[in-house]
Amino acid sequence: MKLLIDFFPILLFFVAFKFWGIYVATGVAMAATVVQITYLRLRHGKVEPMQWLSLGVIVVFGGATLLAHSETFIKWKPTVLYWLMGGALLVGQVVLRKNLIKSLMGAQMELPDAAWNAMNWSWTGFFVAMGALNLWVAYQFDTETWVNFKLFGGLGLMLVFIVAQALYLSRYIKDTDNAKDPLA
Repeated sequence: MKLLIDFFPILLFFVAFKFWGIYVATGVAMAATVVQITYLRLRHGKVEPMQWLSLGVIVVFGGATLLAHSETFIKWKPTVLYWLMGGALLVGQVVLRKNLIKSLMGAQMELPDAAWNAMNWSWTGFFVAMGALNLWVAYQFDTETWVNFKLFGGLGLMLVFIVAQALYLSRYIKDTDNAKDPLA
């Protein structure tokens, strides 16, 4: 359910684009993000900082797209979001000396510091690369190709990255279920 809520604005943006074009899709994405944040706030009482950031970026870049009647701004939105996330991880690691990935996920799994650092740096690099790739697609291809890339390419690359990272991290995760159950 959380995955559907997270991708709700992107899916609605994609559908609206296919039927009505980039400007209607931009307005739909802005409204969907507001609905998403409102739902999360009412349902869970809390909205993650990343979701607030996403709302701010879509309002600013979506609003600029609609006011200037230029699709360039909405095409920059994913890049800005990716680079802000990568920048936060970088600043956390280098300036604050804090691994933000470990802060977010440390309660779910136990890893050595070297693995946490590798994870933090790999996510930082991934976000920087995705931001650059988004701009390349936005400026080298038509808007329809960019919208398709935003949904399918971006999500596909994210999935491949997560699977690759899970494979890397699997060497550090202890199998506690088999240790407890000798018949397993």
